[in-house]
Amino acid sequence: MANVYNSNTIIKGNNNVKVKAKKVKKPKKVKKVIKKKKLLLQRVQLYKNNFLDGGRILSVKDGVAKISGLLGVRAGEMVTLGLDRIPGMILSLEHNSVNAVIFGNDRALTQGELAFRSFVIMSIPLSVQLFGRVIDSLGNVIDGGKKITAIIQRKVDTKAVGIIPRQSVRQPLQTGIVSVDSITPIGCGQRELIIGDRQTGKTTIAIDTILNQKKNGHLYCIFVAVGQKKSTVVQLVEFLKKSDAFANTIVVAATSSDPATLQFLAPYSGCTIGE
Repeated sequence: MANVYNSNTIIKGNNNVKVKAKKVKKPKKVKKVIKKKKLLLQRVQLYKNNFLDGGRILSVKDGVAKISGLLGVRAGEMVTLGLDRIPGMILSLEHNSVNAVIFGNDRALTQGELAFRSFVIMSIPLSVQLFGRVIDSLGNVIDGGKKITAIIQRKVDTKAVGIIPRQSVRQPLQTGIVSVDSITPIGCGQRELIIGDRQTGKTTIAIDTILNQKKNGHLYCIFVAVGQKKSTVVQLVEFLKKSDAFANTIVVAATSSDPATLQFLAPYSGCTIGE
């Protein structure tokens, strides 16, 4: 029988043969596991050192994580969950635990993993560079272009401005659709709801209004796409670019493939940018 070694040298019988042992490289998977283990130990130590800023995940269900600990956390604060540091936001504060919505894949989180505070209340970056771009609910660019550098951050969950400090509605908003402009008076700063069944042209009215602002209007536009297909959002963006109306428009997209938590946050993000 022949004995085979890592050095690929075969020794037959009892002959003395010098074997030069070669270093066996660790597979990438093993390196990844070791790196994760080190990171886990660091986070466990951090959790032990400061119980106010760390916590343990008790349960994960429907995009919401229940966390024990985090005694110093505030409502609306961003947290990082698990080894993959999935972002989340604290929504409810209970006596011994807190609930956080998960802005990512909740299947990657398991019971017993650690959560940590970020000390930052949920906010959106504000910059002129946002115009002509497509962003997600968290303010991250998703159109493949350059990252946006913004000095100003505005909190998403803020109290609305009161009625008295607001300017009066005195300027008309032209949609470019004769039947709407002649029958329904719409003013700048006024909320107008477009109601209708599926495939009746609700989005078309909004897009026509955006196009009209480029030709005859003076308003900046924010289009929030919630629960639509990615292909539909891409077609919309391409159409606005062809019509030369994308330069004064911001598109906030939370498509049907995104988690429900991001879809829930999208309208708030759009309002924050608008305000």
